[in-house]
Amino acid sequence: MRTISDDFVACLAQRAADAEDLRRLPDATIADFRASGLARLLLPARYGGEQAPFPAILEPVRRMAHGCASSAWTLGFYTLHNWMLALFGEQAQDEVFADGPVLCPAPLAPTGRGVPVDGGVRLSGRWSWATGIMAADWVMVGALCGPDDGMYPALALLPVKDVAVEDVWHTDGMRGTGSHDVVVTDAFVPEHRLVTVIDIYGGTAPGAALHDTATYRWPLVPALSLLAAMPALGAAEFVADAFATRLGERVLAYSGVAQKQQPAAQIRLGDARVRLRALDGLLGETVATIETLVADGAKIPRPVRAQARVAAAHIVHESRAVVADLLESSGASAHFLHNPLQRAKRDIDVISGHVVFDYDVSRELAGACEIGVPISPIAMV
Repeated sequence: MRTISDDFVACLAQRAADAEDLRRLPDATIADFRASGLARLLLPARYGGEQAPFPAILEPVRRMAHGCASSAWTLGFYTLHNWMLALFGEQAQDEVFADGPVLCPAPLAPTGRGVPVDGGVRLSGRWSWATGIMAADWVMVGALCGPDDGMYPALALLPVKDVAVEDVWHTDGMRGTGSHDVVVTDAFVPEHRLVTVIDIYGGTAPGAALHDTATYRWPLVPALSLLAAMPALGAAEFVADAFATRLGERVLAYSGVAQKQQPAAQIRLGDARVRLRALDGLLGETVATIETLVADGAKIPRPVRAQARVAAAHIVHESRAVVADLLESSGASAHFLHNPLQRAKRDIDVISGHVVFDYDVSRELAGACEIGVPISPIAMV
């Protein structure tokens, strides 16, 4: 399994403030990412990739978040999106992977319209949350394609020259992701650069059959949600580590008492550690369930997919709560901008707002699927 070096994580930490100021990843981070080979982790072997088992992506992204959650999120999604591109048909893969892995943002909400024309669609629309767009080679977007009386949700793949970037990413957290809006105006997308959302969600996309491995049989929503939870979990682990270090150094104002002597601080640290261990166990069990099914060639049923999504949402929900609890006991000095604890809190607050982590909706879908209540065929499960 590929690992991320301590030096790589340290560099992300050193550049975290610059990433916030730039509202994108520094060029040096992009260069280090390309040199690291991480982008090849889930790339098919026929295109020079490692074609690793899908879960191999999770630990590196989790580790990167110990340095910078924005960097972990962006680089993790660059890696994931090369996996997604391997779900398109052979012609699209030959085209996009001609020179190896690419940097490809993927705002997936179907806020565009693809009108059928000879050989493909004419695509127009505007998409938010295009993470990493400022360094992109290609872009994937969600759109409603087909005739007015027979529209279907699909993903469309375009070269970055076909999109315009709207600078909108002025946020209080995850600033380094550069998740600006993109606009497409009447761009032609050939048929081979479209894939239906139903196939992507179900793990039955055409590209998966090209590669003799279970890696590409993972369904999208479990893959995306578990990957996206890793920056939150990694950030929470970092905060717990930093809090423990801080306890050894901090002397409380006025009383002059070392905080490490306070039972309340010891309790908070012990509580954080056991909660994070529980999340690690939930992650491992969720991944193992899906890995077993895809290894057997089974189609992943919707209840299992829904349970994976709610597990990811719970990981983020609990990671956020752990961070908030530890920051509450860290004093006002933790909120100086030079202190990475406050950045971790702001970042995880923004991560928790991602649609896939909606805690109520995730729990509702999991419960509905378990008892057989009908849900939308394009619900995110």
